[in-house]
Amino acid sequence: MSLKKATFIIILVLLIDQISKIYVKTNFVLGEYVEVFSWFKILFIENEGAAWGTKISDIIPVVSDEVGKLILTVFRLFAICGIAYWLYDSIRKNATPTLVLAIALIFSGALGNIIDSVFYGVIFNDSYGQVATLFSEEPYGTLFHGKVVDMLHFPMIDTTLPEWFPIWGGNNFRFFEPVFNIADSAISIGVGILLVFNKKAFPKDPGVMAKKR
Repeated sequence: MSLKKATFIIILVLLIDQISKIYVKTNFVLGEYVEVFSWFKILFIENEGAAWGTKISDIIPVVSDEVGKLILTVFRLFAICGIAYWLYDSIRKNATPTLVLAIALIFSGALGNIIDSVFYGVIFNDSYGQVATLFSEEPYGTLFHGKVVDMLHFPMIDTTLPEWFPIWGGNNFRFFEPVFNIADSAISIGVGILLVFNKKAFPKDPGVMAKKR
C-alpha cells in the first residue's frame, strides 16, 4: 500500500472521528443519549483517562488528576510518534497492504484521541448541564488537559441475572458496557487485523514481499 493510500485512510478516519465528536459535544448535554436501536445508543460521556476511563492517579495515588492527565497526554504524543515512524518505515520497506492498513488505522485512532486530549480543553466550555460551545470564551480546561469524547454504546444485553446464578445472582448484567468513539474503533480494528491476519501482515516467505513490489 502506498503512502498516498495510507494517508487517505488516516484523513478519512480523522474526519469521521472529529466530526462525530464535535457534533455530539455541541448538541448533547453530558450524560444525554439517543436510542437508535434497543441495542445501540448515542450516549455522550467524557473520558479523562486512558482505556476504560482509567486514570494515572488511580494507579499512582500520589499523582494528582491534573499531573496524571498531563503525563498520559505526553505519553500518547511519544507513542503516536513511534507509530508514525512504524508506518513510514513499513511503507518504505514495501510491507504488506494488510500491515500498512492496520498501522494506518491504529495511527489515525490514536491521533484522533490525542486531538481531544491536547485541544478540547481550550476550545470547548463545560458540558455539565448545558450544551458546549465550540471556541468558547470560557474553556473548561487548558492545553494538554482536554477530555476525550465518547458516544458509541452497545448495550446488546441488559438484564437481571436470575437469583440461582452463582455469585452474581440478582445483579444487573449488561453487555457491552463500555462507551467508545470512532478513534477507539479504528485502533481496535487495526489491532484485530494484526491478530487475526498475522501471517498476512508478517509473511515469513521473502517471496511474498517481492510479489507486493
